[in-house]
Amino acid sequence: MKETRHNLSIFALGGVNEIGKNMYVIQYADDIIVVDCGSKFPDEHLLGIDLIIPDITYLLENQSKVKALIVTHGHEDHIGGIPYILKQLNMPVYGTRLTLGLIESKLREHGLLGSTRFIEIDSDSNVDLGAVSLSFFSTNHSIPDCLGIVFHTPEGNVVHTGDFKFDLTPVNEQYPDLYRMANIGHSGVLALLSESTNAERTGFTPSERLVGEHIEEAFKKAPKKIFISTFASNVHRLQQVIDAAGKTNRKVALLGRSMVNVVTIARKLGYLDMPDEQLIDTSEVNRYSPESVVILCTGSQGEPMAALSRLSNSSHRQIEILPGDTVIIAATPIPGNERNVSRIVDNLFQLKAKVIYGSGTLTGMHVSGHGSQEELKLMLTLMKPKYFIPIHGEFRMLHQHRLLAESVGVSQENTFILNIGDVVDISNQTARQTRKVPTGNILVDGLGIGDVGNVVLRDRKVLSEDGILIVVVTLSKTDSKMMSKPDIISRGFVYVRESEDLMDEINRMTVAAVNQLLEMNVSQWGVYKQTIKEAIGKYLYTQIQRRPMILPIIIHV
Repeated sequence: MKETRHNLSIFALGGVNEIGKNMYVIQYADDIIVVDCGSKFPDEHLLGIDLIIPDITYLLENQSKVKALIVTHGHEDHIGGIPYILKQLNMPVYGTRLTLGLIESKLREHGLLGSTRFIEIDSDSNVDLGAVSLSFFSTNHSIPDCLGIVFHTPEGNVVHTGDFKFDLTPVNEQYPDLYRMANIGHSGVLALLSESTNAERTGFTPSERLVGEHIEEAFKKAPKKIFISTFASNVHRLQQVIDAAGKTNRKVALLGRSMVNVVTIARKLGYLDMPDEQLIDTSEVNRYSPESVVILCTGSQGEPMAALSRLSNSSHRQIEILPGDTVIIAATPIPGNERNVSRIVDNLFQLKAKVIYGSGTLTGMHVSGHGSQEELKLMLTLMKPKYFIPIHGEFRMLHQHRLLAESVGVSQENTFILNIGDVVDISNQTARQTRKVPTGNILVDGLGIGDVGNVVLRDRKVLSEDGILIVVVTLSKTDSKMMSKPDIISRGFVYVRESEDLMDEINRMTVAAVNQLLEMNVSQWGVYKQTIKEAIGKYLYTQIQRRPMILPIIIHV
């Protein structure tokens, strides 16, 4: 009997044409496997939004087919959305020891720990999920325990690299498994999904080990307190700070919730080597001489509420930066964060601190965790894929990655640059991109998930730009006449006491509009509100070129 063949489908619900909130889907017949579930921080246009996560409408519509969530590593843009997604769709979560430790910490906060099934994997694991089986290979990144994934399907092998670089002298001695990657390529790769973050950078990404040498040198030269800010999840960097502090006889204090969480979990699981006596509480910092303390803090991306920002504003309750202290920003600003970082650096200089910041290649305090062009070409050469899908990057990065693939022999027509929701269907070894699945962005605001849409954001934008004008009209139930002059309330529009003529004219126009409607025996309150809004709106734009939100309120007493 002839075996029934099905389409192999590959698509993203997040993580293409952007950096962040990664989520990819591999589907064969009735087996759906999800890779990563990240979050992304909003830009300044998404007012009041805390987080952006992928839209999983397609997964919810096919939840009986969803077999598992496989997590490549423990960075926020790969695990940040997991608590919010698991509230809607419960599925087993596969990840390495450190990755699961970080995920468990998140789920504990959301009350989901008891209802989630965790399966620990490593580079030697094999997972059978119906028609698709999975194997793995070790990669380097800026956090330990990173895996690439091989999906063994009846149609052929699909490889997802995860985030990677080729660091041949890694700090934690977790080497990239080049031998296994070459064997995977030798066995045949139908499609390769490879990250594109550094596709525009030439050469190779330097080893993390170089950063440790520069950190130790800076610690030796610092005469007073040292403040060093980096990504909390960069466990390799944290270990180098701890090692440099030990060699210079300094105690280490932690500032920032995420920094405390990551260090606690990494120490518990054995990924950070730090003697108990080396760690001190922030309340103890001032008990030690300045030259014997290092403060390891969050805020390297200029986040307004993070520890470094509060320190630069002298608004931290326990610790302050004094003249002569050294501040090291051991990270490069993510595109879009440059202005916030520059503001913090200016504040630090005003505090008369010595500040070491800027591009990692200039200061030696940061190297990327992502492979540059030569490493991306090496991955392509090792895997030798028939089809190539560049992922995880903005469009220009995906485009550049496609050019790199062409330079090592992947034909242009076999490369697919996808938008979120675009589906690559592969049948009989032939790939096509002709359809989409429903997806988009889900906005998280406080405890609300997806309840803030375009209309609410538009209103917030109006309020932030031109303020609000509230017009309260009180009518009598008995004779339907105005009982008093309208009350005009301005918030963020104009200062009432300095704009009396404008307020008087708004009052007069409101009275005229209401009386005209009363004479016409109009009883629908919606008509009253719309008439008042239009009359006042046109007048204000003509007079002062502003469009505040106008909110008429009709009270019947």
